[in-house]
Amino acid sequence: MDKNTIIGFVLIAAVLIGFSWWKQPSKEQMEEMRKQDSIALVEQKKAEEKAKMAQIAAQKKAEQAKADAAQDSTALFHTALTGQAQDVVLQNEKLALTLSTKGGTVTKAVVKGFKDHQGNQDVTLFDGKDQQLNFLLAAKDVNIITQDLVFTPSNQSDTTVTLTAVAAPGKQLTMSYTLGKDYMLHMTMKAEGMNGMFSPTYKEMDIEWTDRCRQQEKGFTFENQRSALTYHFTDGGTDYLNETKSQKDKQIEEAIDWVAFKNQYFSAVMIAKDNFAQNSLMTSMPQEKETHYLKEYGAKLKAPFDPSGLKASEFEFYYGPNDFRLLQRMEKQSKFGKDLQMERLVYLGWPLIRYINRYFTLYVFDWLTKFGLNMGIVLILITLLLKAITYPLVKKSYMSSAKMRVLKPKIEEATKQYTKPEDAMMKQQAQMQMYAKYGVSPLSGCLPMLIQMPIWIAMFNYVPNAIQLRGESFLWMNDLSTYDPIIEWSKSIWAIGDHISLTCVLFCVANILYSVMTMRQQKDQMVGPQAEQMKAMQWMMFLMPVMFFFIFNDYSSGLNFYYFISLFFSAAIMFLLRKTTNDEKLLAYLEARRKENEKNPKKAKGLAARLEAMQKQAEEMQRQRQQQLNKYK
Repeated sequence: MDKNTIIGFVLIAAVLIGFSWWKQPSKEQMEEMRKQDSIALVEQKKAEEKAKMAQIAAQKKAEQAKADAAQDSTALFHTALTGQAQDVVLQNEKLALTLSTKGGTVTKAVVKGFKDHQGNQDVTLFDGKDQQLNFLLAAKDVNIITQDLVFTPSNQSDTTVTLTAVAAPGKQLTMSYTLGKDYMLHMTMKAEGMNGMFSPTYKEMDIEWTDRCRQQEKGFTFENQRSALTYHFTDGGTDYLNETKSQKDKQIEEAIDWVAFKNQYFSAVMIAKDNFAQNSLMTSMPQEKETHYLKEYGAKLKAPFDPSGLKASEFEFYYGPNDFRLLQRMEKQSKFGKDLQMERLVYLGWPLIRYINRYFTLYVFDWLTKFGLNMGIVLILITLLLKAITYPLVKKSYMSSAKMRVLKPKIEEATKQYTKPEDAMMKQQAQMQMYAKYGVSPLSGCLPMLIQMPIWIAMFNYVPNAIQLRGESFLWMNDLSTYDPIIEWSKSIWAIGDHISLTCVLFCVANILYSVMTMRQQKDQMVGPQAEQMKAMQWMMFLMPVMFFFIFNDYSSGLNFYYFISLFFSAAIMFLLRKTTNDEKLLAYLEARRKENEKNPKKAKGLAARLEAMQKQAEEMQRQRQQQLNKYK
């Protein structure tokens, strides 16, 4: 940097500093600026204070409006709002219901004759504030909320009561209850002399129903997975909210006629004679294990209401067990004459699986339980029956495998010339053609597994929902409806929980042993690369039982026991068939069939003909490919 540049920078700096000093405000100007800032601050504080006062005034106005509404309500329901609440008990041999005159609804439901997981003789579905049912009526000048009203009981007996809330002389709201012989409670709500209080177009009331669903069984996780808010469409069919996800105010677009707060073995169901309107809102919030509650349920509904009192609003409530046959009978006890399909509360699986359980498993259970047998014995007998039914297919599958086993040396001899990787298709075709000559179908071994798989899935859906197993003991299992721990600990471990179930361990061990047997059988019949592939698949066969342990450790001992004995009998059948099969006689039989097919080619049609055509096509393709390769050499 030269001398002139430095002088230039110095002069510029001097000019800037001098200009800044010259433009600096005087003391009088500084004082005036401070005054202006103070005035602006005061104005800002005044504006904030004014807004705050306006907010307070609006709040007071809203509180006054609320107080005026309460005063109007008090004027209409003076006695009902100032009365003393009391409890009314309706009961029969199977159910005890406590109704509070404040709100006029059921506040406690006890199902008799079913022990809970704490050892109590009866099951309490809900009590106190766990469950609330509220009817909201929007009048012209006031909202009528039944939870705020104290009703006066009359016509009371062990199974009936009438609850009345007087609004004014000649104006009253009446709820009448009748308890049936089992688990069904019938209710009517009727307005008298209140027509002028409502708009001429008012035809629907709002209903809010909430419930904290209690844990009733020992296995919290298992029970929670089978507890779901369920509802039935007016046009038929049911649906439910996801058991594991939180869903708040999910809108149901179709009209429904009942909604159920369901846990694994018991339900509280509300049924509307004239249906709940479209766009109901449903809530299901899973709870933590430490709370001993499964879900928080909620339903916001709309139902018909006639302010003139000419027609009552009618409802029915079911508080009881999820027993398929019982729920079918409850529909006959209903006064509404509707196809309620309440038995759908017992989940039987997907359509195909549901048909198996509906028209086979249920009837077998009904038949066997008539003899008063222990449920463990019933599970064993059902297993034996299923094995007897599927035995012909199992035997056919085994004989197909045995034929492939005795033909293995001949297959290896017939395909030994195909050693190159590009000859894999030719080798496969030659192998299949050999099977066809001897009248052996490799595919026949798959059919029994396809037949038995739906049965396994059907039992997977049926056993955990069969209330007949609840509380039933067998051998070391104290309760077939829940897990049977051989060891427990206080803190839950991820993927295992807080226990190890003995029947789950037995099931997994049996699965490993059965897998070893089947792998050995398959290895004896496989040729060449197939045998090598089988070795690579062995680790998967052993991995499955390990995965089953983490899945089934929380499952009921009844289900694990069924799978254990099913595998035991399957292994016994396979062992018996292996011991009673003479390989030499079987090979001689196959040779005789091959000779007969050679003498009479028409008998060796179907699969053999197709395989031969496929082989010729493959040979022609191989020949053409070889010609192209030779052409470019």
